[in-house]
Amino acid sequence: MDQENVSATLTVAVPAARVFAVLADPAAHAAIDGTGWVQEAVDRAPLTEVGQIFRMDMYHANHPNGDYQVANQVQVLDPPRAIGWLTGQEKDDGHLDFGGWLWRYDLAPLGPSETEVTLTYDWSAVPQSIREYIQFPPFAPEHLTNSLHHLAALVSGPTTTG
Repeated sequence: MDQENVSATLTVAVPAARVFAVLADPAAHAAIDGTGWVQEAVDRAPLTEVGQIFRMDMYHANHPNGDYQVANQVQVLDPPRAIGWLTGQEKDDGHLDFGGWLWRYDLAPLGPSETEVTLTYDWSAVPQSIREYIQFPPFAPEHLTNSLHHLAALVSGPTTTG
């Protein structure tokens, strides 16, 4: 059986609620991203409900346009334990089309000030029509570890209000 997800885990010395708050802030996602593709949050409102849409400006040298935008739909929101979203795009007619891949963070408190964070990229729901032109995962697995290290640096830094 072919594996259709990759994941990485890292323990950070901060409470799960703080980690969750950073993950629920789309404005932090570019700083977390381990691929370098996420550029900036278009929709900057905190993620607060399943079904919520948030858009991100992206860049990838192999994308037909280089610069592009994705629309994400929150699928999992269980503060402070889990958050995840499907990624897709908005068509010219405004219809949202999701490709079937899911980004998910699972947070396991290991005590009052330590959290195990697991990041999973799951493409098991991607239809064959997309698999014909995108190889999954479309990045090396170490990008997940990079993302977790970026997240750890963000959550371990000074508390800011904005």
